[in-house]
Amino acid sequence: MQKAADDKGMEAEIFACSSSEADQNLENRSVDVLLLGPQVRFMKGDFEKRLAPKGIPLDVINMSDYGMMNGENVLQQAENLME
Repeated sequence: MQKAADDKGMEAEIFACSSSEADQNLENRSVDVLLLGPQVRFMKGDFEKRLAPKGIPLDVINMSDYGMMNGENVLQQAENLME
């Protein structure tokens, strides 16, 4: 995703963390969108409850894009959520 953003000339800080580190990152970093890996899709409802008051959009990364490491598609997914 970072390479795809850089290639598009976007100024973006893209980072990954474990689900157990998510709350700390949400408190200490500026987050515009949160994408969950397909392996933790079962946590979506819990994250939705925590993110709703902050207005941070959330979705699960498409399994195919995740598996193929298709950063362009995942970046597009994030951009669509921020519109």
